[in-house]
Amino acid sequence: MRLPGRYDGAARPIVTYGSNPVLHRPCAPVTEFDEGLRRLLLDMFASMAEADGVGLAANQIGVDARIFVIDCPDAEGEDVVGYVINPSLTLPEPVGDEPAEEITEEGCLSVPGPYAELPRAFRARVDGVDIKGAPVTIEATGMAARCLQHEVDHLNGTVYVDLLAEEHRERLLAEAAGPGGDLPA
Repeated sequence: MRLPGRYDGAARPIVTYGSNPVLHRPCAPVTEFDEGLRRLLLDMFASMAEADGVGLAANQIGVDARIFVIDCPDAEGEDVVGYVINPSLTLPEPVGDEPAEEITEEGCLSVPGPYAELPRAFRARVDGVDIKGAPVTIEATGMAARCLQHEVDHLNGTVYVDLLAEEHRERLLAEAAGPGGDLPA
């Protein structure tokens, strides 16, 4: 699952909330596993790194494809680095004395600036395929589990602010837009 030189791609601009319809609809399944897909993955890792993110879905760089990348610490502080193509999300039962969910701050590269507290499952699992079409699974806890849920939401056309009460969402989008107000609602 590890890509050699995964940050060797070209960073692409991040799509902001409301600026591109691809961010607000379910993404198309990946059906071609070719050099273009490898290049997209490299660009996604580079884009995530340049934007100082911990995860990135393809539609966040304007690409209509069910694929995300992640480089995020789990509850133990171990980095979870990888990608999943055509992911499906499951929320496993907590293990031992783990909480079922946790409420912590969440942000998004497509809503630059503000964060909001949001409940998410403490443990998450994503199943899909790798760049060769072979099955792959990422299961994580803590922040990495939150990231898995966040990225799959993106691929389903949902940005984290869409999960907030309307008044709170509008306040965050206004904050992200800044004084110029250039972030569409």
